[in-house]
Amino acid sequence: MNYVEVPPPDGLRRQVQCVWRLTAAHAAMPVQTVYPDGRCELIVHLGRPMSRYRLDEGWRVQSHCLFAAQIRSAIRLAANGAVDCVGVRLTPVASRVLLEDALPTLADEIIDLTQTQPTFAQALIAAGRAYAIDSNATHLWQCIEALVVRMELDDQIEQIVAAIDAASGDVAIADLAKAGRMSLRSLQARFLCSVGLTAKEYARVQRLQATIRQLDGQAQSLAQMAADAGFADQAHATREVVRLTGLTPGKLRRALQAEREGDATLRMAAAFVRGHARQATAVWI
Repeated sequence: MNYVEVPPPDGLRRQVQCVWRLTAAHAAMPVQTVYPDGRCELIVHLGRPMSRYRLDEGWRVQSHCLFAAQIRSAIRLAANGAVDCVGVRLTPVASRVLLEDALPTLADEIIDLTQTQPTFAQALIAAGRAYAIDSNATHLWQCIEALVVRMELDDQIEQIVAAIDAASGDVAIADLAKAGRMSLRSLQARFLCSVGLTAKEYARVQRLQATIRQLDGQAQSLAQMAADAGFADQAHATREVVRLTGLTPGKLRRALQAEREGDATLRMAAAFVRGHARQATAVWI
């Protein structure tokens, strides 16, 4: 599996975190897990789309062009052939770029843009194909720029997102509201409207991301990891990690370590957290 990220041009840095491409040649790739990161994404499947599992639907093949709204727990994806997809990872405050006022109702949803935004979907698919062929991002950036050019970002919420990210989620939301001279109710409403999660949910996701990075990259004890991540104790850390990933911190650490040695069960999740595939030569950059 190959996974690489490319940063956006300066003019799109407030709206786009990165563009990524994921390729996997073997349809027999194990079912993959993806964890929440607080970012919505535009995704183009250049090959046969992957399937997503939901308790109420079972396995369902996705569309060729998607808007992945905020997720609050792990999702499971299965390949239906060789995987080749391009994604645009939006910044948190640009999450409402397509669906605007509907965003707060779309958590855990993946929207078929070929049905809801067919003209934009067609343009994004064409730009994604061009990007994959020759690594020329011109058409892709033009497509995204046309989408975001009239979008007004909430500057205060952008600053609060940055503060939560800087603290890896270990921050009191009430303190952020006070620092921003907002009521807590106003902050929560504006945050949900812009980001698609409540500020508390977003902070929880960032704490999870920080915990995964610690489990993947350090040999410290789980108790120390919990303390460093701002959890009340190891039991609190365990409850949160299980709720968001389905694995205890110990099992998640062992799975990440096994992935380094060739077990592909968590390869996609690990690559998304790291920003690159660890055991593959990048074929596109």
